[in-house]
Amino acid sequence: MCNVQRLIGLLLLAWFGAGLLHAAEPEELVVECLSTNGTQSFSEEKVGQGATQTVEHIAVASDPAGVRVTYRDAELTALQVRANVDTGDVVAEGNVRLQRGKELWISQSLSYNFLSTRITARNFRTGLGPLFASARDLDSNLTNHTYAATNAVITTDDIANPSYRVEARSIHVVPGQYIEADHATLYLGSVPTMYYPHYRRYFNRHPNNFVFVPGYRSLFGPYLLGIYNWTISSNVTAAIHFDYRQKRGFGGGPDLTYNAGAYGEGDIKTYATHDDMPGTDINGQPIRGERERINFAHSAFINTNLAVKVVLRQQSDMYVVRDFFESEYQMDVQPKSFLEASHFWPNYSLDILAEPRVNDFQETVERLPDVKLTALRQQIGSSPLYYEGENSIGYFRREFADNSPTNQTNYAAMRTDTYHQILLPQTFFGWLNVTPRVGGRFTYYGEEQGVDNLTSSQSRWVFNTGAEISTKLSRVWTSPRSRLFDVTELRHIMEPSINYVYIPNPSVAPTQLPQFDYDLYTFRPPPIDFPEDNAIDAIDSRNTFRYGLRNKLQTKRNGQIDNLLNWNLMMDWNVDPRPNQFTYSDVYSDIDFKPRSWLILNSEVRYDINHTEWTLANHSLTIQPNDIWNWSIGHRYLRDIPGYPGSGENVIFSRVYWRVNENWALRISHHFDAQYGNMQEQYYTVYRDLRSWTAALTFRLRDNLNGPRDFTVALSFSLKSFPRQVLGRDRDEPSLLLGS
Repeated sequence: MCNVQRLIGLLLLAWFGAGLLHAAEPEELVVECLSTNGTQSFSEEKVGQGATQTVEHIAVASDPAGVRVTYRDAELTALQVRANVDTGDVVAEGNVRLQRGKELWISQSLSYNFLSTRITARNFRTGLGPLFASARDLDSNLTNHTYAATNAVITTDDIANPSYRVEARSIHVVPGQYIEADHATLYLGSVPTMYYPHYRRYFNRHPNNFVFVPGYRSLFGPYLLGIYNWTISSNVTAAIHFDYRQKRGFGGGPDLTYNAGAYGEGDIKTYATHDDMPGTDINGQPIRGERERINFAHSAFINTNLAVKVVLRQQSDMYVVRDFFESEYQMDVQPKSFLEASHFWPNYSLDILAEPRVNDFQETVERLPDVKLTALRQQIGSSPLYYEGENSIGYFRREFADNSPTNQTNYAAMRTDTYHQILLPQTFFGWLNVTPRVGGRFTYYGEEQGVDNLTSSQSRWVFNTGAEISTKLSRVWTSPRSRLFDVTELRHIMEPSINYVYIPNPSVAPTQLPQFDYDLYTFRPPPIDFPEDNAIDAIDSRNTFRYGLRNKLQTKRNGQIDNLLNWNLMMDWNVDPRPNQFTYSDVYSDIDFKPRSWLILNSEVRYDINHTEWTLANHSLTIQPNDIWNWSIGHRYLRDIPGYPGSGENVIFSRVYWRVNENWALRISHHFDAQYGNMQEQYYTVYRDLRSWTAALTFRLRDNLNGPRDFTVALSFSLKSFPRQVLGRDRDEPSLLLGS
């Protein structure tokens, strides 16, 4: 049943669904013989009667090596061709091949109109991988935009004798909507296994199907993860999980995806399990066995300038997603729940954000709500001055995790903030851009409420000024040539910049204010000017020059402009450093070097010149000469920063992909911890092309320094017509191959 639905229905979508009618400006067809032995003639023929007669230009060609007709992205070759240059009609005979975009049609006799794209054929074959079809007769009806075919065969096997196929006496297709098949039969090999006297399948509805991933993991024991994908209607689909892990027990729940049209779209994901081995939390306390998670997300564009989004992420404990949905956990360790509405005007935007704490084990700054009106940078009348600003009001509550090892006290307060800035962009000498600015901020804090304290309200004033200076210089050399670096021409673009920011001491120091929007440590250069610097409660004095220099070297490869080198340098000079600052900040450097179209080197570093040590060093080399094999190798170092999760890394990684032949492929990846001398993680995957399906056998081994080794082996299948994940996602998220 499942195969019948896939093959009769959605497999035909790619065959018939590619563009039927295109509004095209008439262009002349090009007809040419492929050898010197061909014959070619042009004539004029009168069409019509009396005063309605018109003259049409006809090209007739014959060539044993083939005749080629081209128009835009369509190309037709045949032994004999008769083409109407004016109407676009072509009648081709003998070894006809029509390439139209990604489609390929093969027939002995074919009629095609290059302008309307109408096609009629006899005994044809066509393919738009991974789907292939053949039929005795085909005709397209331009009036109602449909296809009709007789004695059709559909399959996903790209071989002469497919392992399974669907044969139908007649097929009627409305592209993008549905297909009707009469007297359709599913064949496994040469054996008919299912018959449908009449069948209709909608293209916009996913077929119902099962997905299973069997495997073994040392933490789970033998496991079987199952999903039943169910199409409820054309705009509602469900995925029902039913999993069994020998050491952990049963688990499951439904996922629902819907499209409510003008009211938006969203999804609901649920999962629950009675875990027989839940383990302990960060404080060594046992996690209860009843574990669940609920994810809800809905977004809607009420009109072109009003968007609403609501997200709910509820978990029974901090590790339930890590244990059972590993790839999701790696994308977002601490997901937030919020309601956001945004209204946009040409020069303004209004944002309303409500963010409650749903999970008690997560530290959260609740916004109940936070309303912000933003004035985008805009010209003040006809003057050379520009204005930008922000105005916000909200009630905030900072709540620390209930299981936090530090007994910090929750606190809350109302905050009103208004910020305004005037800018004067100027260009001198035709190349030097100077933008001075001056602004001010006023922030009012209501009575701060804590568990055991209540402080009085406060007001803070902040003044800021500064200027940004930048220019862009370039030069082109047409003579440079280098085979080593694949250079045919060279263009150098240099963009130096200086951004000066001056903020005197605020009227109230940040240590005396409740911290809701505060500075977070980052390995990237933090913003230093307003409004990009949005850590409102942590604003302090600043007297800083930020120097930036971007260099680009560009060349031409295959007729396209390509970056040979893209190098960005940045550092700060703190003229009057605060007690927690040095005179000079770290030096930041980002380099993308592409000496060949198939060779890419990336470098991202942050160097602490005050202590003469690396804070961040991230380097990688990618070699991808063809689609047969590629190799990436790199090193990532993060200095140990107290209180910063994820720091203290020193990892060497490698990833290799090799397509052995049309049926087999390998992918191997390693992460080696150079700090402790152990292989953190190893992945080994063997891919097998089963023509209509792909299979992947994956083995993963993790060496946990503070626990036993964790090893997993799993077998996953995916139908080519409906892959389980988008192309390349298994490379970036290999845990998906394990079912998690």
